[in-house]
Amino acid sequence: MAGKDHVLLNRDLFDEFAARLTAAKWDVALLQEVPPRWDERLARAAGSAHLRGMTSRNWMSPVMSPVARFRPHLPGSWEGGSNLILSRKGKPGQLMTQSYNRTLCWLPERRVLSMARFEDGFFAANLHASTGPRAGKDVLRAAEIATGWAGDAPLLLGGDFNLRPRSSGVFAELHERFGFTLPSNPDGIDHLLVRGCHVVEPTEAWAPERRDVPDPESGLSIRLSDHSPVVARIDS
Repeated sequence: MAGKDHVLLNRDLFDEFAARLTAAKWDVALLQEVPPRWDERLARAAGSAHLRGMTSRNWMSPVMSPVARFRPHLPGSWEGGSNLILSRKGKPGQLMTQSYNRTLCWLPERRVLSMARFEDGFFAANLHASTGPRAGKDVLRAAEIATGWAGDAPLLLGGDFNLRPRSSGVFAELHERFGFTLPSNPDGIDHLLVRGCHVVEPTEAWAPERRDVPDPESGLSIRLSDHSPVVARIDS
């Protein structure tokens, strides 16, 4: 993002992103479109366990990842991507008793559901749905897989759904068929839905400036993400 208040830098922003993520308060974080070369380093920086699900355009990563370390804008999304579940629930490295990834679709791009079961019986599922008409199919398929695996246990289903509740009937179906809570933002596309949990504080997006960090050279701000993170407080 560039403009009168923001600067667009063609360099790796891992340190800035990791610092902002680590400073935030969370027990479980669901990330999408993460460069795979960041995954283990982000987990170490945050003091968390992690589960990675490889998504699209990773077949060129042996060539593109070295380029992206120095000039991220050259390969762009062709560096490859991943979904990432991070957890600070308990002791790092001893948190996820079971985990696996399931492909939701291969075309037009590979989309994956990543799922983790924790020692306390809580389940988390993370997805980045397709765009356009395929989005609803991905989300409903993800809900079917996640609820089938979790059974009656507390379950979080979150990520980038690429669906706005105001214009989609998918959320009513998620509520009626699978028992998920209804979304709190009718215009958002990033959601945290739960089943079998008590919602203490409903999902709310960060203010845009919370994803900014200062650039010491220009005096402008660097925006670390094109989406504002959404947070919720739940009691499982």
